[in-house]
Amino acid sequence: MQEFSSDMDMDAVYQEYANLVYRFLYVHTHDAQWSQELMQETFLRAISSISRYDGSCKLSVWLCQVARHVLYQELRKRKRVDFAELSEYLPDASAPEGEAQVLKQENKIELYQAVHHLPEQEREVVLYRITGELSFREIGAILGKSENWCRTVFYRAKQKIKKELKIYE
Repeated sequence: MQEFSSDMDMDAVYQEYANLVYRFLYVHTHDAQWSQELMQETFLRAISSISRYDGSCKLSVWLCQVARHVLYQELRKRKRVDFAELSEYLPDASAPEGEAQVLKQENKIELYQAVHHLPEQEREVVLYRITGELSFREIGAILGKSENWCRTVFYRAKQKIKKELKIYE
C-alpha cells in the first residue's frame, strides 16, 4: 500500500489520481463541469484529512471514498435524487454515417435506461465497473463489501440488463 502523509507531494498525487477520481465522479453525474468541480473539492478534502488515511487500502480507493462522500453531500445539498440524467445530444441523422450514429446512440440510451432501472447497489457496481473502469476489489473497498460480493452483484445485474434489453428488441 502506498503511504499517504503530510510530507507527500500533493502535486504528484493529483497528477496520478485526478483522472481516476474524475471518471469515478462522472459515472454518477454525467456532467463534465460538475465532475471537475467535485474532483477539485475531493482533493481539497483529501489534503485536509490526510490524518484519516491509515494505509489500509490503496490511495486510489481512499480518494474514491472521499469523492463519494463529497458527491453525496452535494446531492443532499442540491436535493437531487437522480444521479445521472440521460441528456446527451443525439447526432445528426442527415450527416454521413449519421443513421448509424443515431442507432448507436439509441442503443446506448437503452443500455443506460436498463442500468438505471437496477437497484442502487447493483447500479453502482455496474457503473463503477464499466464507466469508472474500477476493479472488483476497488469497488468492494469503496462500498465496504468483498470482491466476491461485487462479482456476484455485477453478474446478477448483467443478467437483469440482458433481460430488459430483450424487451426493446
